Amino acid sequence: MESEDTKKIQGMKTDLNLLLECLKYQIDNPFLQKEALVTIHSICQQNSNAVVYFREIGGLMFVKNLGKSSEHSMVKEAALYTLGTIAEQNVYCQQTLCTSELFEDLILFLSNNDSNTNLKRVSVYVILVLVSNNRTGQTLVRETGCIKVLLQLFRILLSKYELNLSDKNVFDSYQLWSSVCSTLCVCVNNPQNDENQMLCCSLFPHANDWLINCVKPEIIRPICSFIGLTLANNTYVQKYFISVGGLDVLSQVLVQLESDSHKTLSSAKLAVVVIKTVDACIADNPTFGEVLAKYHIVSKLLALLLHESLDSEEKFSIILTLGHCTEACEENQYEFFKNCGLPLMIQTLTESQNEELNKAATFVLYNCKKITEKLSLSLREYSFDENEAEKLEDINMKEKNIEEYWKKAKEILQRIEQLEAEGNEEKIQREKYKDVSSVNINTQNTWKHLHADSSGGGLKVEDEKDKSQSRKLQSFKSQGVMSKACTNDDQMKTLLKSANPVNACYRKSEQNETLWKANSTRSQNFHEGTTSGKSCFVSQSSDCVFKHPNPIVKNRRQHLPVGDPFTLCSDIINKEVINFLSADSCSKMFKYRCSGCIAVGKSLNSRNFSKLLHSCLYQCDRHKVIVEAEDRYKSELRKSLICNKKILLTPRRRQLSKEPTTAPGGIKKRKMRKNFTEEEINYLFSGVKKMGNHWNLILWSFPFQQGRKSVDLAHKYHKLTKCKYAAPLLEEDLSVFSLNSSNTEP
Repeated sequence: MESEDTKKIQGMKTDLNLLLECLKYQIDNPFLQKEALVTIHSICQQNSNAVVYFREIGGLMFVKNLGKSSEHSMVKEAALYTLGTIAEQNVYCQQTLCTSELFEDLILFLSNNDSNTNLKRVSVYVILVLVSNNRTGQTLVRETGCIKVLLQLFRILLSKYELNLSDKNVFDSYQLWSSVCSTLCVCVNNPQNDENQMLCCSLFPHANDWLINCVKPEIIRPICSFIGLTLANNTYVQKYFISVGGLDVLSQVLVQLESDSHKTLSSAKLAVVVIKTVDACIADNPTFGEVLAKYHIVSKLLALLLHESLDSEEKFSIILTLGHCTEACEENQYEFFKNCGLPLMIQTLTESQNEELNKAATFVLYNCKKITEKLSLSLREYSFDENEAEKLEDINMKEKNIEEYWKKAKEILQRIEQLEAEGNEEKIQREKYKDVSSVNINTQNTWKHLHADSSGGGLKVEDEKDKSQSRKLQSFKSQGVMSKACTNDDQMKTLLKSANPVNACYRKSEQNETLWKANSTRSQNFHEGTTSGKSCFVSQSSDCVFKHPNPIVKNRRQHLPVGDPFTLCSDIINKEVINFLSADSCSKMFKYRCSGCIAVGKSLNSRNFSKLLHSCLYQCDRHKVIVEAEDRYKSELRKSLICNKKILLTPRRRQLSKEPTTAPGGIKKRKMRKNFTEEEINYLFSGVKKMGNHWNLILWSFPFQQGRKSVDLAHKYHKLTKCKYAAPLLEEDLSVFSLNSSNTEP
């Protein structure tokens, strides 16, 4: 492959050398020179290395001189065209040719009346290549006066507004004029050149005349491109363009094209070209959009936006122009709202997947947001006819209806937020209610212990009171009051939220004070009960933790309506309190609750927390998942230990023997003898091989019989190693071992 590439390169170099010699020695034969130049052009187009080599052997400068000195027009045209293609392909060749001398020669070709149209077109093409992406070329084209020649050609090439491209002369002139427009666009932009823009703005009046008198794509496209690039990012040129009526002319052309867009697709495409030019004029100064309000350009833009034949890029240009029109002009803003532009922008934003189009729509919506508060139009401010006045009244009615809808929507939103807040408060109250239950239990235990020390007979009285109250609660429950009041969980939650008497009394910062008051109140009520013989307790303090249901409350409830929330909530709390009082111990009180959720204040770790969860009969979903996962992990670990004989990194949990270690007479009971099995001996030798004399690790890592200790393992190993038959077992890598149980000791 390398040899073939080398041969091709050598052949290319040989061809260029021969062609260059042909150009030098065939001066009298213009046809051969033209053919040689065309061949050089084709070789350079196919291989970029040929351009470099042709410049190195001096061919570029020779062709340049040939185009200047040749007397034959066809040779000049071929030489200039070859120079243009080589400079366009290689930037070093462009810099080499970019000299004032070459620009002066090109000026002579353009200004000479004897030069034909093709020679002028090729000369303009060379200027375009030398100036494109080259600030040095833009400077030279201005300093040498070449740009003035181009401006003059722009004015004089097309003399009649009725463009008949079927005529060959007219078509050739139009081709040259189009090339001049493209070259002027490159002179003022890419990169932007303010000085060249100032020179080219002198063509604006002439361009306006052409736009008014000839609405054809062949004229509008080149002129709009020239105007748009000349206006870009230059405020002075933009003001001058508006002062000569350029924006009015563009608006008139746009209105005409929009009306024709319903008939022909080309008119819609051409209208987008004009819209881009308008946007370039008002982008830097949105106040210029007031000129567009006279022609109702916003409504025309919205109508074009609904055209189905336009692609996303063209719609992006329309929406961006809408944003600049409505940015600072209130008349355009009102027209935008009047013609339903806002829902159209929202629809575009929701349906389009083009990122640039969404950004433009967001820009328009942002303008709408800013102007909504400022937009306050009335019938007095504008002189409308009767139809427009009626339309405006309809719009005002719609706006009022929209305001009503907004108010209703806000009310719904507030209701939703209120319901969410109530849900959050309900969760907080549940947590507080759990804290209340724990406080009640501690209060009850403290109160019982205090009165047990003071009087022994009081406990019996208290038990009788508790029993009588529990009987009352059973009869109370049989009447069905609770079932009628709270038929479902949602009603229960609402009642608890609306009337919760313990919400204000149980706080973490006041627990100690509450306990003290509860104890004092209970002791006082207890003494009153023993003296008077009554079987009910009445709370004397406003901060009482809870109160017992009594016959008075029961009779009072019969007069109240069933749906009274305070009464229903009171019954629920009384029921919970009596359940707490009727329990014998804390474990019975929390019989139907998860131990993992209750034991919050305890010092827990991985061992006692797991034991706590396993001892609980009623587990919540979260802790139930934890217990199941732990059991599943342990079972898999045991299976892998038995099957694969892997080493456990955590100690095995061993249950302590429940049998007493001492005899009734105080004599220490002797441990039961358990002989080592063959599996245990295999475990022992495997553990010594892997872990050495770490007997605790060996004991934890293998499933020995219950009651084995690390000392037992050590003694057994030493006895086995002293035996005569232990040595061959060690030599066989401890793979098989058989031992009679009668010859071994624990």
